[in-house]
Amino acid sequence: MPETHVNTFGGSPLNRLSWLRPSQSFMNAIIHVPNSRWLLFNAGQPLMISSDDRLVRPALAYLSTEDVKPFLGPEPYFGQGKEPGKLVVEKDGESHTHPQHSPTEAARHHGIPIVFLGLHEKESGDNSVALPSSEFTNPDEAIKKLQGTPYFAIDVADLEYTADDLENFLKESGPGREGKKLSWVEPRTLMMGFDGFPAAVFASARSMVDWNQRNQFCPGCGSPTYSMWGGWKVACKTLLPWTDNGNKKPCPTTKGLHNFTHPRTDGVVIMIAIDETGEKVLLGRGRRFPGKFYSALAGFIEPGESFEDAVVREMWEEAGVHVWNIKYHSGQPWPYPANLMVGFYARADSTKPIRTDLDNELVDARWFAREEILAVINHTSGTRFRHADLKKFAEDVDGRSNTGETKAQTDPTSQALTPAESKASASQQERGNSLDGEPPFRLPGTGAIAGVLVRDWAEGRISFPPEDLKAGPIHKGNL
Repeated sequence: MPETHVNTFGGSPLNRLSWLRPSQSFMNAIIHVPNSRWLLFNAGQPLMISSDDRLVRPALAYLSTEDVKPFLGPEPYFGQGKEPGKLVVEKDGESHTHPQHSPTEAARHHGIPIVFLGLHEKESGDNSVALPSSEFTNPDEAIKKLQGTPYFAIDVADLEYTADDLENFLKESGPGREGKKLSWVEPRTLMMGFDGFPAAVFASARSMVDWNQRNQFCPGCGSPTYSMWGGWKVACKTLLPWTDNGNKKPCPTTKGLHNFTHPRTDGVVIMIAIDETGEKVLLGRGRRFPGKFYSALAGFIEPGESFEDAVVREMWEEAGVHVWNIKYHSGQPWPYPANLMVGFYARADSTKPIRTDLDNELVDARWFAREEILAVINHTSGTRFRHADLKKFAEDVDGRSNTGETKAQTDPTSQALTPAESKASASQQERGNSLDGEPPFRLPGTGAIAGVLVRDWAEGRISFPPEDLKAGPIHKGNL
């Protein structure tokens, strides 16, 4: 069986135990497991451990439950009653008036949302050790049967802490007392230098804390929301049994299912076209891309479309190119903030004119020969982002306006993960003068699926035979 390609941020390593999220007895028990690990964010910026030594790879900072207790508020943390410190007396799964769920199941309406990411277990294919929610009638005994490390995440941005308060907290945390350097880091730098496990855990954590931060008001009626199910559901506060709604019209969420109460992932097609010879690739330069940066074309999947439909439409809208023979490559979770990038190849006729004046999303689009692509891939700075590039992405894509230097420019962690451009090594210089100075253009690195698509084609991992266009294109998909 062919091996599945796993991109950066993919390969989710945690057992998410989703069936146990509504169990407040489970949630209140697992949060106290001594080896629990916590990822902290500040407005989406992760807490990292860095070093002054540029050769030492930075790492995510994992804190203990004891470390983060000042941020969590009073217990119980889940199944909270009307007043702080009170537990809702509710048996998991008992009858209730709401047609889909009890509005107090693992409810957390005091304090910031806590996201339970899952359990990192010892590798085992034995499903007999899986715990049903009924086991947690005695949570203390049931939790002893869990084998692994629980992971949680919170974002402290909405707490009333000053920068000095946070700095003092970091010094008093476990890693801080050990003398480790802790800092908040621009998240896009983490596309580079991350191993599989922390990258996948980070992706899930950042997407979830971002979703909780963005959904503090009910789309149905505008009332405040609160967290449920270990951060994996939000509900309208008008649903809480002690809320006095007066003569207010009932919130639409009191009936039916509503997708905005659950985390969302927005699908995006990432695609490159290969010409009829199999030796040229079509890439584009977006208006928000820095410098001479060319990449795969991309677009959101619209309602009523298949993946293949979206590829055909986006290729036409952005570059005026008709494509066929659409072939799936792989997918990539993208935590900026919560997308699923779905990679495709397609065939196109390079003799036809390119048009970027239809939706005007691209500044330029052109066909590149394989030799041109390989020269940039092998260039020392051909696939690197500079600090200024990261700043531009943060401002243009994330909507953050920064004045002066950003964390990505000043923080040693960011600098280590986005190394400054350097001269080519002796072995690289032997390949040719094209490696000296600036590359003719830049390409995405393999931390992004666009870079994987380009590299796999350029280096021959994916091959496309020549096509005789006189006989007409062969329209077929491969998903």
